[in-house]
Amino acid sequence: MPADPLPPCPITGEPAVERLQWVPAKLLYDLWSKGARTDPAPLRRDSGRIGLYRSACGLAFFHPAFEGSSAFYESLYARAKVHRDMAAHAATREDFRAAAALVRPGDAVLEVGCAHGAFAALLPGSVRYQGLEPNGVPPADGPPILAETVGAHAARHAGTYDVACAFQVVEHVADPLGLARDMVACLKPGGRLVLAMPIWPSPHTDLPNNLVNLPPHHLSWWTEAACRTLAAALGLIVERTAALPAYPLQAPLIWTWKLCPVRTRPGEWVKPRWHWHLAVGLSMWAGAWMARLAGLPRDRPAVDVLLVARRPG
Repeated sequence: MPADPLPPCPITGEPAVERLQWVPAKLLYDLWSKGARTDPAPLRRDSGRIGLYRSACGLAFFHPAFEGSSAFYESLYARAKVHRDMAAHAATREDFRAAAALVRPGDAVLEVGCAHGAFAALLPGSVRYQGLEPNGVPPADGPPILAETVGAHAARHAGTYDVACAFQVVEHVADPLGLARDMVACLKPGGRLVLAMPIWPSPHTDLPNNLVNLPPHHLSWWTEAACRTLAAALGLIVERTAALPAYPLQAPLIWTWKLCPVRTRPGEWVKPRWHWHLAVGLSMWAGAWMARLAGLPRDRPAVDVLLVARRPG
């Protein structure tokens, strides 16, 4: 029987160099529906199997890519109160701080996947900020936010912004190159694209059966090399790539990672093992308490990767 063909990398379009693991869709479905009490639409229990692949540029990606529906995110974020917590910790987020340091008074700034627009609070008062958020209802007293895609926005506002940024967004989409290309279309010549996403390897990928880092939530795992390849595919000039250490909002993750007695191994990130479920569940409970009592540990591992790239001109 011939081997299954390797799918194209979402950045370069070239075939992946290896398959890292097969993941049964029924296992993912059960983990989401029973463990997180969330319907992982459009992923179904009978969706077959999903491959985790590695491309030559260092990106790890799932194929086929089941991109989470609006209903999935509304249910998940409402239950976890993600947008509220992000707003409360905006000033301590390493990705927010790195991007805010690049913004000058009078700049026009676009944020894609902005949640409640908490990033806007870190910017100078003279900045013209525009957020895009298709999921959830923005607060009435918050910054300007539109419920539209970046593609639709680019069609009306090409070449408008000095900075276009997306924090923890690119890994959620099946076509990261297309999303980033639309963001670049919104930039003025000389404008900056700023992206932050979870890095691989990290505590996210060390924890077994970590739903936060699995479809239909996360569809790709990023490295600095993958970020540079993305910038090259977009015709951008890379100004900086960097691994970012954890920040206070991520303290429960770091403590869970520290306390968990099991770790993933190459080829074994998702498995139907009860001792994995039990170990991670107990570690999450203990990690949440440790985060409340002790805050963020001093030895902060890298959790995210940052890309800053400039449009020529």
